[in-house]
Amino acid sequence: MSENAITTAGEARGAAGEALRPHVEVAFAQELSALAAADDRPRPERWRLSPWAVATYLLGGTLGDGTVITPKYVGPRRIVEVAVTTLATDRALLLLGVPGTAKTWVSEHLAAAVSGDSTLLVQGTAGTPEEALRYGWNYAQLLANGPSRDALVPSPVMRAMAQGMTARIEELTRMPADVQDALITLLSEKTLPVPELGQEVQAVRGFNLIATANDRDRGVNDLSSALRRRFNTVVLPLPATPEDEVDIVARRVAQIGRPLQLPPVPEGTDEIRRVVTVFRELRAGVTADGRTKLKSPTGTLSTAEAISVVTNGLALATHFGDGVLRAGDLAAGVLGAVIRDPATDRVVWQEYLETVVREREGWQDFYRACREVGA
Repeated sequence: MSENAITTAGEARGAAGEALRPHVEVAFAQELSALAAADDRPRPERWRLSPWAVATYLLGGTLGDGTVITPKYVGPRRIVEVAVTTLATDRALLLLGVPGTAKTWVSEHLAAAVSGDSTLLVQGTAGTPEEALRYGWNYAQLLANGPSRDALVPSPVMRAMAQGMTARIEELTRMPADVQDALITLLSEKTLPVPELGQEVQAVRGFNLIATANDRDRGVNDLSSALRRRFNTVVLPLPATPEDEVDIVARRVAQIGRPLQLPPVPEGTDEIRRVVTVFRELRAGVTADGRTKLKSPTGTLSTAEAISVVTNGLALATHFGDGVLRAGDLAAGVLGAVIRDPATDRVVWQEYLETVVREREGWQDFYRACREVGA
């Protein structure tokens, strides 16, 4: 590893042009700066933008000077307003929804707009220790000098408390229940005791916490009622209409594709619409016209999976085709997303392919490509 491979957060912002996935406060720095310059509304202490400007940043709009703010979230405005308002109070925010409903995406943008930094992050897994939420120790210094401030390694949550910023916890329900409960005192008392030093860290104004969770995946740990009471829960729904979902997929594929040097896909392309249609029909268990009932596969077929399928298809078209996204580039990705359980999902897919896709006008190329991949 080269000596320049590891950078601080500030240095990473300076090298954003080479980052595969820049932090959103870097990728959308121009929009955030324009909003800050035009924002004359009251701001909570240590907020970079007012609640109105944060909501505008997420939902999109046009400023008085003509600057266009691109939508980061396509959905009901009231959901965003409630989420932003929660962060302006002393209650933490829990973004809840099925996989692929943009919980992580929304939490990242909220933290960037409120605090200017989305990197104070704890990733929840079955192996996440309590230290990830509280603090750890530099064991070399601990053994040499005993417990001290210099030996203490603050967690992202502790740093957010001390600096009055927004911390993020991803997949809260994947953490063991006893680790989750480390948040109870922190969220209710807004303090983090350090008994080894006989000290505590108190949250300063501006601190808050955003957690994400879903109850669809296997292996989740339900939140205790005591912890759930410390959160204001906002449920993020699946996109309401096919047009909304096509718009979301097209925007995200374009954003992901730029650093990968993939060609642009025209917004609303027929191929994106096909993927979205297949996913929505199989999720709902009925065709778009409501005439044919369908069996649903075991997978979630989320918007995030549709984005992945289209991005992979575009890469396939770029490196092994003529750069134009076609049905053949998407078939394998669609098949992989639908068939998670080979025993049951394959039957569901074959039935859908033969009774719906085969008979749908203008879909013969998609039907043939899927047949070839599944043969």
